[in-house]
Amino acid sequence: MAGPKIFTLLLHLLLPMLFLSSSIANITPKSSSQNIPRTPPPLPILPLPSASQLAWQQGEMAMFLHFGPNTFTDSEWGSGHADPSIFFPKNLDTRQWAAVAAATGFSRVVLTAKHHDGFCLWPSSYTNYSVRSSPWSSGEGDVVADLAAAAHEFDLGFGIYLSPWDRHEPCFGKSLEYNEYYLGQMMELLTSYEDIQEVFLDGAKGIGEKDMVYLFDSWFEFIHQLQPRAVIFSDAGPDVRWIGNEAGVSGTTCWSLFNKSSAAIGDTEAEYALEGDPYGHDWVAPECDVSIRTGWFWHSSENPKSPMTLLDIYYTSVGRNCLLLLNVPPNSSGLISYEDIQVLQNFTAMRHTIFSQNFAKEAIVSASSTRGGPNESHFSPSNVIEEGIYSYWAPDEFQATWTLILDLGQSMSFNVLQAQEPIQMGQRVIEFHADVLKEGEWKIIANGTTIGYKRLLLFPIVKAQFLRFVVDKSRADPLISYLGIYFDPFSPSHNLLNTSRRSSFNNIRDLSI
Repeated sequence: MAGPKIFTLLLHLLLPMLFLSSSIANITPKSSSQNIPRTPPPLPILPLPSASQLAWQQGEMAMFLHFGPNTFTDSEWGSGHADPSIFFPKNLDTRQWAAVAAATGFSRVVLTAKHHDGFCLWPSSYTNYSVRSSPWSSGEGDVVADLAAAAHEFDLGFGIYLSPWDRHEPCFGKSLEYNEYYLGQMMELLTSYEDIQEVFLDGAKGIGEKDMVYLFDSWFEFIHQLQPRAVIFSDAGPDVRWIGNEAGVSGTTCWSLFNKSSAAIGDTEAEYALEGDPYGHDWVAPECDVSIRTGWFWHSSENPKSPMTLLDIYYTSVGRNCLLLLNVPPNSSGLISYEDIQVLQNFTAMRHTIFSQNFAKEAIVSASSTRGGPNESHFSPSNVIEEGIYSYWAPDEFQATWTLILDLGQSMSFNVLQAQEPIQMGQRVIEFHADVLKEGEWKIIANGTTIGYKRLLLFPIVKAQFLRFVVDKSRADPLISYLGIYFDPFSPSHNLLNTSRRSSFNNIRDLSI
């Protein structure tokens, strides 16, 4: 028998003939001659994200903090009639909240400055139903200010949730009067607490409650005027959209493209919210909100989700072109509970175990073509093993195939593929697949629809030296900014040899195709 060494040698000799641009040519350094003009980048394809939308999505995870009278009354939707004296967190420490968020990989914190009960966590001048009327800090405290300062200290972004529905305010139901009241409170928040990066809104309202007309368009303009860097979340954008569920699960097809004219807050078709629109004229990327516990507020009877569940949610949110907004509610002492912190720490350790080693980091990358030719390093296939979205591989124009091949140097075991597009150039990829070379044939291991900012695909463990990534369909010439190959020892549903949960590398065997 010729043996695997001879086969590998032949493969290395034949691979350059498969493409117009060989792997050797594609990694050739750019000519030092100053007389060779640089090839310009391809045109972006509309719509494009704004600078604030780009910064928001690259944050990947934000921590939601539901806190208020409901924390002390064991309720989710407060009546608006709880005595302010019930709000008395004896050990409130917003620095602990921010420290936990920063240590476990979150990029920003979002606080329920006012929930549906109307109680304000800052001393609003428009109502007495606030921390000013509570015994906490002798009525002189300001949770919003404290958390804003803590977020700044720990280099976190800061966001607020200001509930449109207000069960305490007497003018709720009088559209003009209440819209003025609401914008008055919004102005307080947006002008008193420096840089606010996200404003979270929703259309929640209980059955049988007073009718209200929210002047959302006016609110959006007002918010952007006062905080130009902030993204606004709602069912229908304008900057960030709800995914349509509170499970942290996006669609396997997930476009950041959207038509705001086809959506309305409280009345957006579920599938449209989930998948977006490949023909959309607006960039409205999706956000997945989910709580670490069953409820949104802390309840002593509830326990947090497991680290494994959070990892699953990470794959179905961040791994499907979404930002994960994970709610971690402080308890009645004013602290994030120890058991929640333990889960977050383990979740963080699992992500580090998986994603700290990219097996493709030292790969030799070849492509079916390269924009500007094989000596144009700005669009080289080798760019896909550099982290970030601002360098990318671009194929030549008018090509029939769009393919990248990664030579890992030796056979390696892996079960996770990460792909990213340079979304500042638009979202392009419609369909793609990946396969590995086994016994002289390419065998598919994963396929998908849409990539966007980040796509993570889990599959049964394979052992291979060569991986081929193929874009099957695209809105324009595809651009790929990053490809990562990883090993996940924790996700059992993708290990065909054993369905028990795994906690280390030592007891996992390889599955050869």
